[in-house]
Amino acid sequence: MTVLMGQDLPLERPDSATARAALFVPTANIKEDVLDTVRRGAAIVGYGNHDRTLTIYYESNRFNEPNLVKWEQKARKAFDRLAENLPTVSKMISKPENFEQVGYINSKGILIRRMEKLMHWLETSDALATAPESENIVFAPPPPPKKINT
Repeated sequence: MTVLMGQDLPLERPDSATARAALFVPTANIKEDVLDTVRRGAAIVGYGNHDRTLTIYYESNRFNEPNLVKWEQKARKAFDRLAENLPTVSKMISKPENFEQVGYINSKGILIRRMEKLMHWLETSDALATAPESENIVFAPPPPPKKINT
């Protein structure tokens, strides 16, 4: 079974504050080696390439950081790496058959369009406790820069 991506699949790295990336979950047909690399319960973000592959960045909180407990926190960290093009081993180019799009993420928040698919991914990953509470998650704005008194 091939999962067709819609015309609304972002096709480039987000390069502005309003640009967005796609949120993905693995399909039932994902290759076992790809699933082992991404890890169960991971937040997966990315975009489509012109050669019909996907560039994905993922975060599974491998090192149990306390600020990456919730799924949306993992998604935000993966998105920040993607948007800033930061060096990481947590990225890959994949065939689109391995993943299906469930929503969008940008610097202001997350919009989940297929919550049932995300919940299924988290449930089968034994990570349902990390699930978002709603389909629309607004990120708090970053704190203002600290004033330096001289």
